[in-house]
Amino acid sequence: MWEGLPFFLEVLVGGLLSGVMYSLVAIGFVLIYKSSGVFNFAQGTMLLFAALTFVSMTERQVNFWVAFSITLVIMVVMGIIIERTVMRPLANQSLLSLFMATVGLNYFLEGLAQGVWDSAVHGVDLGISNDPIFLIDKFPGLGLDIIISQFDIAAAVIAGSMILGLTLFFQYTRTGLSLRAVSDDHMAAMAVGIPLNRIWAIVWAVTGVICLIAGLLWGDRVSVSFTLTAAVLKGLPVILIGGLSSIPGAIVGGLIIGASEKLGEIYLAELFGGQGIEHWWAYTTALIFLMIRPTGIFGEKEIERV
Repeated sequence: MWEGLPFFLEVLVGGLLSGVMYSLVAIGFVLIYKSSGVFNFAQGTMLLFAALTFVSMTERQVNFWVAFSITLVIMVVMGIIIERTVMRPLANQSLLSLFMATVGLNYFLEGLAQGVWDSAVHGVDLGISNDPIFLIDKFPGLGLDIIISQFDIAAAVIAGSMILGLTLFFQYTRTGLSLRAVSDDHMAAMAVGIPLNRIWAIVWAVTGVICLIAGLLWGDRVSVSFTLTAAVLKGLPVILIGGLSSIPGAIVGGLIIGASEKLGEIYLAELFGGQGIEHWWAYTTALIFLMIRPTGIFGEKEIERV
């Protein structure tokens, strides 16, 4: 057996667990795109605002769950307000106009977060241990002498549970079926009586909730600061690989990005002059996928009739 196999598996498992967190972020992008065809450039800042709101309250001695509940309400209300005041008035404008609106929203939320709270670096403590688990001790029957972070496992379980819940919600509920109809054809959905405005408001509210959960997990891992938005933008290569409109694609893309950047950092960094390639490796992987399959793995090719 290859002597380096246990270490390879350790890196691979760590990357896959990180990939689940990328998938959660990417699903926020996918939901907005599926419902309105808009790429939400402000996703990272919404996530930062949620994490910063939560940590600022806990630092002021607000109870953990009270702070979580208040932040949850704030993010849901924020999503609805964004839909009502920014996106709905621009509903019939070009996609470029809608995209630029999210760019403006991104910088507005950055300023709002800095004005309401501050621009300092904060730490989040979710109470999840970061101690390593020796798999050979827990499951000797597997025969795998590898180490896995407890935080990575817990974060992957939380993110995975939320992804599963969202998938079931949008697969089997009336609202979810309405969203799928809206994503297929807005006009046809309106013709059968589906209220577009209500669906869009729900999607933006759900995106706010996703931003809170993802923000807390990422905040615990890398701290809460304005650099958090850069880490969250790893969701971009995820949706480019999986497909802009596919939730399963976001899951698979996240796993690919998580695993490839960790393996690349360990096994290919020397070829590129040392450590640190994981900052750009995800985008390079996405670029290669785009050259091979421009619509992503699960993306659908749009055909326009002339």
